[in-house]
Amino acid sequence: MTDQAVDTDGVRLSGGAVAESHFLGRTRELKELRADIERAGLDTISGRKAPRARVLLIAGRPGSGRTALAEQLVRQVADRYPDGVLRARLGEPDGTPVPVERAARELLTALDLPAPPGAAEDDLTEALCVALAERRMLLLLDDAAGAEQVDALLPDTPDCLVVAVSGGPLTGIADVRPCTLGGLDTKSALELLTRYTGSVRITVDPRAAENLVEVCQAHPAALTLAGGWLAARPQAAVSDLAKRLHAETDEGAPLGRVFRLVHDHLPATGARLLRLLSLAPAGLVDPHTASALAGCSVSAARTTLDDFVALGLLRAVDSPLPQYEVPGCLYPLLRSLAEAQDRPAELQLARARMLERTVRLLQSCRAITETDNPEAREKVQGMPRSLRFPSPRAAADWLTIRRPALLAAARLAVADGELDTLARRLMSQLVRAMVAHFGTHAAAADLYGIHRLVLDVAERRSLPREKAAALLNLADLDARTGRTGEALARYRAALDAGREANDPYATGRAMESVGGAHQELGDYDRAADWFGRALVQRLARDEREDAARLYGRIATAHTYAGRYGEALRNWRAAVAGHRKNGDVAAQARALSELARVQEYAGRPAESLRTCQEAVEWARRAEDVRLQAALQLRLADTLEHLGDSAAARLHRGAAERMLGEELQEGHDSDSATEHGSDACEIRSAPIED
Repeated sequence: MTDQAVDTDGVRLSGGAVAESHFLGRTRELKELRADIERAGLDTISGRKAPRARVLLIAGRPGSGRTALAEQLVRQVADRYPDGVLRARLGEPDGTPVPVERAARELLTALDLPAPPGAAEDDLTEALCVALAERRMLLLLDDAAGAEQVDALLPDTPDCLVVAVSGGPLTGIADVRPCTLGGLDTKSALELLTRYTGSVRITVDPRAAENLVEVCQAHPAALTLAGGWLAARPQAAVSDLAKRLHAETDEGAPLGRVFRLVHDHLPATGARLLRLLSLAPAGLVDPHTASALAGCSVSAARTTLDDFVALGLLRAVDSPLPQYEVPGCLYPLLRSLAEAQDRPAELQLARARMLERTVRLLQSCRAITETDNPEAREKVQGMPRSLRFPSPRAAADWLTIRRPALLAAARLAVADGELDTLARRLMSQLVRAMVAHFGTHAAAADLYGIHRLVLDVAERRSLPREKAAALLNLADLDARTGRTGEALARYRAALDAGREANDPYATGRAMESVGGAHQELGDYDRAADWFGRALVQRLARDEREDAARLYGRIATAHTYAGRYGEALRNWRAAVAGHRKNGDVAAQARALSELARVQEYAGRPAESLRTCQEAVEWARRAEDVRLQAALQLRLADTLEHLGDSAAARLHRGAAERMLGEELQEGHDSDSATEHGSDACEIRSAPIED
């Protein structure tokens, strides 16, 4: 494919994409749907209050205009639902049902409500029902594959309304009458054609236009493709297209016949790119995706995509960046043609090019945030101009907009099973980019899903080192969301994988995390034991900083268990370790904890001396918050010793310190969050 724009049958479309048209026809269906909202349900007739939201079902084949009708209905009745409209898509372009867990999570996110990473489907749907119970909202559930999906998301309140779009009935949901769509009425069908062809070509031969509508069975998607084909050929008569379609010998739906005609009249390069769009993750395409699939320049790809929009083959997505969507009704046709006309090796190569391009874009997206790193700046400058982002804000916007496609790309790459090396690189860069731009906490739900995919690949390819890393990351996220039991099981599995891989980092971190989980569960004896095992390994490897930190964790476990003697011994070891390492701030914090335990043990005089020493080291470390906290502890200790005047002095000093810090301003929390290294993917050496 050359760098030149692909024309359609030799004719360049000068007007760009056809503007999105207003809604056509379906007057009777809209009237019936609105009447169905007011219709008394079976519960009302029997004298009971409806326990759940009313469900309106719009059923029809893909391309029949079912989603457009649903959106038009939502626009007409939205003012009755003051809390707004929620939308969820329950089907992938290839027809795969979207997991209820993912749909519920997206809806909770849209409501600005927490959706803990890794939470079970039942927990998320229950949280959604609770959230909607106090609201009057309208839910649009598009592309529902079955009643189970819709039923799991139904609000338990009659004050909400659900508009579901599906290919068939939702058997199992009570009191649902489907509005089944056929073709458009003739007047609306002719108006749809007119928007592409202009009024003259329809009015000069109305019989031919009506014949074309009849051949297309008034199917909206088929008429859209027919109109686009005619718009690209101003000299062609409407009757010519009708005759061509009549001459088609292949039996099948009118959409398939019109689509094959449009495809066959594209130049070879354009037809090939169109078929390859069946590989686009989540059916979302941008110029980079198309460029990588076809092996052409980004500018040529964008021109061709705009031409496809004009032909009705793609929909332009309302987005700050150029993005397009493959209509769901065309996806199976594209995939069928690709499998028939392109060799499997060519399709796999195109998929690999697309994943490689995505990896490089993610590398650039992350590198632009490392403004203080000369190596990162040099690496960005070495990339082609088309892969560079002008600013961190532009990179973050791209990552946000392309997020659904990027996550879908990771899922598809792992499901493919033949591109695991690329899949691992893609997931590694996706994690790093998300952490760099959004932070570990904000991206936790997406990171959880990615780490599960990493675990799938590691188990499939027998990669114990990556398995250990994925398990550690998943367990960390479990622990943060209160699922300590699940976290403990994963930490133990990570320990086994780390030992299998002979990875001291993974085994050490897993042992320490097992201890932390036991401590969270209140089993302080086991916690101290596991911290001790981790300490032995750190000492054997002469990892002094980690050893000093582990002395503190052992001391904390003993403190919780009330064994103050053991706690004091380990805190003194931690203080000595930090002193040898030259870590002034850590030494001050360890002294602070030592003073706390001395106070618990009934040694206020010792606690006072230790606390004063800790204040001095905190001053040297320039840790104002710790100094203030220690001053308050000194005040409490002095009050216990009966020196109220000195206690007031220390408390006043603490208040002044905190006041000065507030005036100077705090560093952004996001800086600390973005710097977190909690979600890393450790793998065999691969290019970063």
